[in-house]
Amino acid sequence: MTATVKWLGHSAYQLEIDEHTVLIDPFVSGNPMATVTAQELAADIILLTHAHGDHVGDSVEIAKRTGAQVVCNFEMGDWFLAHGVENVFQGNPGGSFRNDWLSAKWTIAFHSSSFPDGSYGGQPNGFIIRGGGATIYHAGDTCLFSDMQLIGAEGLDLALLPIGDCFTMGIDDSIAAVRLLQPKRVSPMHFNTFPPIEQDAAAWGARVTAETAAEAIVLEPGGAIVL
Repeated sequence: MTATVKWLGHSAYQLEIDEHTVLIDPFVSGNPMATVTAQELAADIILLTHAHGDHVGDSVEIAKRTGAQVVCNFEMGDWFLAHGVENVFQGNPGGSFRNDWLSAKWTIAFHSSSFPDGSYGGQPNGFIIRGGGATIYHAGDTCLFSDMQLIGAEGLDLALLPIGDCFTMGIDDSIAAVRLLQPKRVSPMHFNTFPPIEQDAAAWGARVTAETAAEAIVLEPGGAIVL
């Protein structure tokens, strides 16, 4: 059982779980950090945290081309079904998607959620993902919140946290989040894609090392973590 987590830039990830592929928030076209094109990506499952364009990204094209199952909140699912995506699983915070090799539990996130066309995108969320013997938390776009301590009680091998500030928590609050979550490893996301979210990830990593018990892993786009 293995799990490999590859950062595609921004909040987009490709998870290789045994022989299966999961994409999270596959914003590739228009992502200046991306090292791949949408046409190069395949998936069995696409997990989506909320409806903003820098997270939904290329999901419709990838899902239609590959037949991947889109896993998202209820309102987003209705939007995808209306846009010709046939394989959709809809849930909300507290619920879980499960198959024989993956589970993904919706968590709360504090943010907003609307599609680029203005349609309502429902409740933004994160995911606790289990597969390949690993437990991974993708926080989505969120501020710091105290219930992260409950998420940490799930036993996290890896936490993926936004650090960009402006639209999500910044570096100071992400350090507090690491203390609440207590993951074995933590890696930053949602930073340096655009000028409003520019951050010094090396400085963030140094603070994680000095102020928490977690291992900080700062990836370059295309870089991967094997769990």
